Amino acid sequence: MTILSPAPVPEKTSPDRRRRTVGMLIWAVLFAVGTYFIGVPTSDPLIAFGWLWLATIAWRSELPWRQHLLFLRDWLPIALLLVIYNVSRAWADDLFQPHVTELIHADEAMFGWLTGGQVPTTWLQEHLYQPGVVQWWEVVVTLVYVSHFLTVPTVAVILWVRSRAQWARFVRRWFTLCVFGLVTYFLYPAAPPWWAYKYGYLPEHVERISTNGWDAIGLHGAGNTLNALQVDASNPVAAMPSLHTAWAMMAVAFFLPVVRRRWWPVLLAYPLAMTFTLVYTGEHYVIDVLVGWAYVAAVFLVVGLGERWWANRSRLTS
Repeated sequence: MTILSPAPVPEKTSPDRRRRTVGMLIWAVLFAVGTYFIGVPTSDPLIAFGWLWLATIAWRSELPWRQHLLFLRDWLPIALLLVIYNVSRAWADDLFQPHVTELIHADEAMFGWLTGGQVPTTWLQEHLYQPGVVQWWEVVVTLVYVSHFLTVPTVAVILWVRSRAQWARFVRRWFTLCVFGLVTYFLYPAAPPWWAYKYGYLPEHVERISTNGWDAIGLHGAGNTLNALQVDASNPVAAMPSLHTAWAMMAVAFFLPVVRRRWWPVLLAYPLAMTFTLVYTGEHYVIDVLVGWAYVAAVFLVVGLGERWWANRSRLTS
């Protein structure tokens, strides 16, 4: 006679898991409401990291407050450095005249055979952009564009929660990349396509459309915040290198060594989507993107060598 074993009893959800789920739902609602009425936190790193700090509290709400205050210890210096970076970036065009024609000629040389002699930006807008109409892909483009302000900080915070050693490796590369980019902005201010058209360097029309998609999904506040940032708080001739694509590539490259190769195309789709977004919307030339990726490779090489040197030095002195 066959004895049937009793059906397994489903495991009850642990109190910690329930608390975590409720906490993250509350945080998500608050963030969505804030984004709708105020905008995506793009202009002030302190606000962005404030939201991320609240997310870590919601995720680990069972911890005592002294544990949550460790976030401020580790992240406040980083947020302040980003504030300094944002402010000083706006002064980067005070030393030299912006470079314009070299970037145009570089893109024409690389892609003119395909675009009939145009730079990719004007060719893409000629074929895809329709004034007064927000196409569905422009919603995607806007979301990809604004992800620049959130993706890398979010990845860094997740690493901080999971492994402080990996967080430190990531942050070292992130800030070295920012420093390299900032130095270049001072030494080589470069104008983007929308600026080149505005001042008569490009004969074909270029519209700056990176925030067009907000209107189609009803997030007018998000678009207004980002538009204000573009107009008032940024340097209009800080196109070389493109840190938008550099940050995206850095975030992906950091994980490539530990991810199976079959997933690499999925990860690399993000910096490629960012590249299309920036070129199509008039924010960057392709040459800006390529230089940004070269900066990522240089940063990984320099920081990696520095980490190995420090590890060897620590072993010798221990």
